[in-house]
Amino acid sequence: MGEVNRVIVIGWDGAGSFVQSSETPQLDAFFRRGASSLTTQAVMPTISAQCWGSMFYGVTPDKHQLDNTRAEKERFPDGSPYTSVFKLARQQWPDAKLASFSSWEPINYGIIETSAGVHTVSMPDAELAAAAGAYIQLNPDVKLMFVHFDLPDAGGHRHGYNTPGQWEVIAQTDRHVAIIMQAIEEAGLLQDSLIIQLTDHGGGGAAPTDHGSDHPLDLTIFWSCAGPGIEPGSEVPAELGLIDTAAVIAHALGLMPSDSWDAKLPLGLFK
Repeated sequence: MGEVNRVIVIGWDGAGSFVQSSETPQLDAFFRRGASSLTTQAVMPTISAQCWGSMFYGVTPDKHQLDNTRAEKERFPDGSPYTSVFKLARQQWPDAKLASFSSWEPINYGIIETSAGVHTVSMPDAELAAAAGAYIQLNPDVKLMFVHFDLPDAGGHRHGYNTPGQWEVIAQTDRHVAIIMQAIEEAGLLQDSLIIQLTDHGGGGAAPTDHGSDHPLDLTIFWSCAGPGIEPGSEVPAELGLIDTAAVIAHALGLMPSDSWDAKLPLGLFK
């Protein structure tokens, strides 16, 4: 495995596995560059705070206790026994650049610990793409970065999940992500970055314009990564779930996983 000097995670909120029905040339090319899956499983309940919380903290929702209401109204308690991958990185590198650009603001203040010292930016998707791209070019030494786009989920709530209306905003998100990928390439960071693209949940299972259930449409997501040690055009190991993303990030950055994590590194992801 080659050296990974940074990890960049790009989240498409509420996109499920519906990217396969949308025009996503950027994501299609990314799948060819690395490992991908359209059958990865999220966590229950399939709601944003619970799912993103499990991705960051590597534990199940019953442990991190995050939900949308709590994330919107409170800050994640620094006294929690659970440690996010951001906090893990901060403990390893006190002066490292860590960043989160999120169109859903509660991720930046209600899910990520304040004590992790993460540079946070919240703005609408189109503006966010430009701002995140500019940040990457100005800060090539960033160690861990998360970028979150909300349009796919908003489109699902408005038009119905896995419908032409949502497919159009998924295609729009692909164009936003292309801006970030271009910035990474222009900054000369492709070769030593692990880039993860994924979503938190799907929708339309129990209700056409909602999510939260254990229906396969709600629970099944896409997950993909590319970078050093990842075989181009390969499949993500079947046992990898959304919750294991924290372990993948930690492994790539050479961090010791938290003892409290449920997250596991799946065998065979890195060659």
